[in-house]
Formats: sequence, structure tokens, C-alpha cells
Amino acid sequence: MKSMRNPNRRPTHPGAVLREDVLPALEMTQTEFAARLGVSRLTVSELLLEKRGLSAEMAARIAKLLNTTPQSWLRMQEALDLWEVMQQPDRLAGIKPISKAAAAV
Repeated sequence: MKSMRNPNRRPTHPGAVLREDVLPALEMTQTEFAARLGVSRLTVSELLLEKRGLSAEMAARIAKLLNTTPQSWLRMQEALDLWEVMQQPDRLAGIKPISKAAAAV
């Protein structure tokens, strides 16, 4: 299935979704959110400010709290991570693909 997302636009950070949509809808503070997740307020703050990526464990915690799936949160982070890598093609420029003949050995 082809994505409808514009590939030139930076994907949304999962922390932005939490900051802009989830916490306001729940009328919940960062402090309460952190306590319910069982993590520090600093951890939540850094995630909401997009200073840290979303780990698998944090995705599982958020999913359990919000009755969603960890995969949905991890897909957001994965899309962002891959987009950021692809914005710097020089980082991959030195990697040469393996030929089919060499791969068959």
C-alpha cells in the first residue's frame, strides 16, 4: 500500500502527537502522564519536546496506557528516523550494493 504522506515533508514526531493531541484531549499534565507511565517527568518532557526518540519500551508503555498498539507509535518513530537518514545521502554514499553473484555465495 502506497503512503499518502508527502515524502518531502518531515514525518511527525510521536512526541508532537502526544503534546498536541493526546495530552490536551485527556486534560493531563506531563507530570501526571509521566507518573501513569512509570517514568520520570524529564523523560516525558524530552519526548514531548522532540529531544529524544521513542524507544520500544516507551511505545509499549504509551500503548498500554492509551489502549493503542506499540506498533502504531513505533511506526511514527521509524518513519521519522528513516526520513532523517535519507536527508543526508552522503552518509550512505560510500556503501556499494552487493552484486547478486556475490550475495549467492
